[in-house]
Amino acid sequence: MDLDRTLMEIGGSPVTLLHFLLVAAFFALLLLIAAVILSWRAQAARFGDSIATQRRTAELEYRIAELSGALKSLVEQSQGSQIQLVSTLDERLTDQAERTGQSLKQLHERLAVIDAAQKNMAALSGEMLSLKDILSNKQARGAYGQARMEAIIRDGLPAGAFAFQGTLSNNTRPDCLVSLPDSGIRLVIDAKFPLEAFNALKAAGNETELRNAEARLRGDVLKHVKDIAEKYLLPGETHETAIMFVPSESVYAELYEKFEDVIQKAHRARVILASPNVLMLLVQTLQAIFRDARMREQAGLIKVEVTRLLEDVGRLKDRVGDLQKHFGLAASDLEKLGVSADKITRRGARIEGLELQEPDAGVEIVRPKLVERS
Repeated sequence: MDLDRTLMEIGGSPVTLLHFLLVAAFFALLLLIAAVILSWRAQAARFGDSIATQRRTAELEYRIAELSGALKSLVEQSQGSQIQLVSTLDERLTDQAERTGQSLKQLHERLAVIDAAQKNMAALSGEMLSLKDILSNKQARGAYGQARMEAIIRDGLPAGAFAFQGTLSNNTRPDCLVSLPDSGIRLVIDAKFPLEAFNALKAAGNETELRNAEARLRGDVLKHVKDIAEKYLLPGETHETAIMFVPSESVYAELYEKFEDVIQKAHRARVILASPNVLMLLVQTLQAIFRDARMREQAGLIKVEVTRLLEDVGRLKDRVGDLQKHFGLAASDLEKLGVSADKITRRGARIEGLELQEPDAGVEIVRPKLVERS
């Protein structure tokens, strides 16, 4: 091969094949060196990546171990919490069951009370209906008022002091006659119940109905007052004042609050209206009167008993004096016995201590003699 053969000229300088081969070899060497450098760098990068990977793997394993421990601790805590939660829930459920049982028991008791109350309400409702039926009937209403009056009189006065439906000299029969003590005068008590007019007054819906109901109630009450005054006020036989018993506190209060003219007319007719409470007060006053009368009747016997009591007290006083004398004599004898006992005690003490004294003159002392042996 001709290495000196000129291939080209560059800047007037010939470029031979040798030059070209040298340049090519130089470039090939550069490429080889570059390839080696690149290969080394790639290998070094791969080695660095391997170390980083190992470090990351170690860190990951450490983190996994930490996470595993944390998870294990969490599982243990969770199990403990679950056990505690189950125990707490069990206790709360037991407590709740007991409370529920108690509540159910109390509920049953209250239901029993409510059931009994309902029965009582039903019975009371029946009684109210029966009372309504009674009060709606005029005759039954009169019997109700009379029965209530009789109960108050019978509970407060002695049996011989009153008579129901007694007959007067004019053949009239008031509901009750009370015999006053120390006289033949009797107090008249008659029951009246103007319920229809009172109900009409309460049910009035306008001014016209109200005026009509007031007029009706006023007329009914004044008619009852007039009947009592004309039939039962008999001079020398009955008390000058009669009692008209109204067996309803509400009716009585309504009359005294809104019908003062009716009350005044009744007073002028010598008739006094009385509710159950007022009648009870009157009965208590009569009790005191009857008690005073019985005391006056028994005054003679009480005087005799007091005289006998004073005589007994006098005899008791004399006997107490005699007993004091006996006690005085006994005390004197006891004192003498004490003096003698003291003397005996002192003499015994002297004898025991050989503290003897010469006797008084005239007292012969017998002294013991010694007996001689022959």
